Amino acid sequence: MKQYTTLFRDGKKQSAVLELFHDEKQAGREKDVVNLYPQMKYQCVEGFGGAFTDAAGYVFSLMPETAQKQFLLDCFSPEGLGYTLGRTSIDSCDFSCGMYAADDVPDDWSLARFDMERPMRYVLPLLRRAQETAGKPIQMMFTPWSPPAWMKTNGSRKHGGKLKKEYYGLWAEYICRYLREAEKAGIRPRFLSVQNEPKASQTWDSCLFTGAEEGEFIRGALYPALQKNGLSHVRILIWDHNKERLFDRACETLSDAETEKMVDGVAVHWYSGDHFEALQMIRDRFPDKRIVFSEACVEYSVYGENSQLRNARMYAHELIGSLNAGMNVFLDWNLLLDEQGGPNHVGNYCDAPVMYNTRTGELTRNLSYDYIGHFSRFIRPGARRIGLSRFSGSLEAAAVQNPDGSVCAAVMNPGVEKLSFFLRLRDRVWPAVLEGDSISTFVFAPDEV
Repeated sequence: MKQYTTLFRDGKKQSAVLELFHDEKQAGREKDVVNLYPQMKYQCVEGFGGAFTDAAGYVFSLMPETAQKQFLLDCFSPEGLGYTLGRTSIDSCDFSCGMYAADDVPDDWSLARFDMERPMRYVLPLLRRAQETAGKPIQMMFTPWSPPAWMKTNGSRKHGGKLKKEYYGLWAEYICRYLREAEKAGIRPRFLSVQNEPKASQTWDSCLFTGAEEGEFIRGALYPALQKNGLSHVRILIWDHNKERLFDRACETLSDAETEKMVDGVAVHWYSGDHFEALQMIRDRFPDKRIVFSEACVEYSVYGENSQLRNARMYAHELIGSLNAGMNVFLDWNLLLDEQGGPNHVGNYCDAPVMYNTRTGELTRNLSYDYIGHFSRFIRPGARRIGLSRFSGSLEAAAVQNPDGSVCAAVMNPGVEKLSFFLRLRDRVWPAVLEGDSISTFVFAPDEV
C-alpha cells in the first residue's frame, strides 16, 4: 500500500510517497483504527473537473506556449489533476471579461442574429486544447447566469429580475441552439442546469426562479425543446445554488411527478456552509437523482487573499463531506485566473487552484491544487464510494473502490499535532502517520483488497 502525502509547513508545501506494509501483530487492533469496507458500496463517483469560464480562457490566451502546455498537463493529464469534466456559462457570467449574449437583438423570435463568436472566443480554444491533452472529450455542464436582457422583467442581465413567461419557449430554444452550436464546435454537453443561483439577485448576470417556476419552465418549455432538438442526452439539473435550501427546493420542484421524470439531479454550491446533511436527505428522498457539486471558490471579499492552508482545507473538507453524503460529480469553479483573481467584470475577485501572473509570467499551483489532487488524481470515473469508520473526529476521511478494484482513502489531518493510527482492510492492518497540517491518500492495489 502506498501513502501519498502533502504537508504544509512555514508557508511551503512538501510532498512524499511512502510504501506501507501491513503488520500481522496488529491484526486484532481495536484502538486508533480507520476501517475500510469495500463490501459496502454506495454512489458512483463519475469524475472531477473545473469551469471553463471566459476569464480562464482569456488568461490562457495571454500565456506563452510553454506555460499553456504546463497548465494543460497540470489539469488534464493523469499525472496532474486528471480532470474529465467541465462547466461553462451560457453567455456571460461574473467571471467574463464583460457582459454579452449570443443574441442581444430584442424580439428576434427566429434567432436570426444568433452568433456564438463572442461567447466561445476564449472558451473554445482552451477546451479544445484540454481535450487534446486528456486524449478524450471533456464532458461539459452548461449553465445560464441570465437570459438576454430583453427577455427579462427588469430589462437587464444584472440585479436578478425574472424571465418573462411569454419568452419561456424562446429561451428554451435559445439554450438548445447554444448547445447545438457547441456540439458542432466539438464540445460535448452532458448536463444543463436551469439557472445559476436562482435565489440570488446579483450585481452581475443573474435571474430569479422560484421552485414552481423552475418546474413550469422545465415541463412546458425546456424538456420538450431538448427532445425536439435532438438533445435528449443532455441531463437537466435543478437548483444550482447553496446547500442550505437544497432539500426544500428539490421537494418543491420535484413534487410534480411529470417534472420529476424530466430532471436528472441537483446541482449545489458551498457558499452558505457545509449542510452535508442536505445532500444525504436528497440521496435518501430521491435515490435515483444525481448530485453534482457544481461550484466552489474562495472569494477574496469574504476570506482575504493570503491563506493557502485554509483555502486548501476548505476544498478537502468539502470533498470528504460531500462524498460521504452522496455526491456523484465535483466541479471546481475557475480553472485558471490571473494574479488579481480575475478578470471579473464586477471586481468579484477570487482565488483559484492555478494562477498566472500576467506581469511576471509565473504560473503558480496553489496548495488547493494539491489538496484537490488527493481526490481527482486517485478516484477514477466509475469509482464507488465504500464504507468507512474512523476512531476520531480529529481526522476527516472518505474512501472509494475504483473500477480496476483498487481502493483509495483520502484522510486529512486539519490539526497541528501529528496523528498515528492504523488502517484496517478486511483482516489486515497497516500502521500510518499523518503529520499536522497535512493530507494523505492511501492507495491499495487490487491484489491487496
